[in-house]
Amino acid sequence: MLPLFAALVAASTAVLIFAGGLVTSTGSGLSVPDWPNTYGWFMFAFPFSKMVGGIFYEHAHRLIASTVGFLIVVLAVWLGRVEPRPWVRRLGYLALGAVILQGILGGITVLWYLPDVISIAHASLAQILFCLTVTIALATSTGWRRAYAKQKGEGGRGKGEETPDDRMLQHIAIATTAVIYLQILIGATMRHTGAGLAIPDFPLSFGHLIPPYWDSRIAIHFAHRVGAAIVTVLIGATTGHVFFHHARRAELRRPAILLLVLLVLQITLGAITVLGNKPFIINSLHVVNGALVLVTSLVLTLRAHRSRFVDWVAGGTNFSDTPWILPDDLSDEAPRAKSEARRAKSGEVRDAANGYGGVRA
Repeated sequence: MLPLFAALVAASTAVLIFAGGLVTSTGSGLSVPDWPNTYGWFMFAFPFSKMVGGIFYEHAHRLIASTVGFLIVVLAVWLGRVEPRPWVRRLGYLALGAVILQGILGGITVLWYLPDVISIAHASLAQILFCLTVTIALATSTGWRRAYAKQKGEGGRGKGEETPDDRMLQHIAIATTAVIYLQILIGATMRHTGAGLAIPDFPLSFGHLIPPYWDSRIAIHFAHRVGAAIVTVLIGATTGHVFFHHARRAELRRPAILLLVLLVLQITLGAITVLGNKPFIINSLHVVNGALVLVTSLVLTLRAHRSRFVDWVAGGTNFSDTPWILPDDLSDEAPRAKSEARRAKSGEVRDAANGYGGVRA
């Protein structure tokens, strides 16, 4: 149940990011001028009949945020009670702290009338929160707990050998994920400084490859386009490396394929946003799809580093060194392993008995 709940929390965080994108895209950030109440009403008691215009987007965003916050509280407590790995428990506590800070930043954003710095920080922290919840969902999944250690042999039959680390893939994947996050920061800056249409054509800039004139908004917008080009190259390098060197590793191949699909979709949404004069639904989809690009790259990066994660549990057992890190009674190979252990122990007893008998003689 915990893996399913963790996945639900991660999915709900994506919904929250989309709702936040709708607030910004529709200019509804100050439609509800007080916080944490809504026009003096307790948040959950505000009448649905009054949720009209921008109030609908802002108040719905608050309701979704509160729900996500509650789910993360439950997740953190659940991890603290049943999760044996300290680093996974710490991720739960970090997610809890992040969602609390996110709520505070959201309140400050409203009470201080949408200051750019706070608004950008609020948007950027949302991406970190999404990364945390996705990482928790990944770390509690069955595939991760079994370490993806055994690959199928030729023709997809049988078990192969443990796959060694690919340092090149690890480095490229880290760089790709970091640059994607920086690109999202630039995008958040562009959105909250009103630079989304500073360059009104696409793919050129005022009919040129490089804008013929500049101001601060044009510079931010153009930086976002340059960042998109860099991200495209890095994603191409990462996925190309996966397809060339690890085509048979499904845990790497699948996120690589998804990453390419999301990249094409992201570029398309960005183009439509500019050429269509920022339609709010497309603009918001561009925001949440960017977040999906980020976490997909993160999943690929974490899976490439799987063997480096040490899963220590109570009693000093390190399950990273074994192909199955489920408890023995849940492992498919447990009966055979236990039987072999009993036979070995019986042999040792017989040998000891024979030796003792020889001494007595």
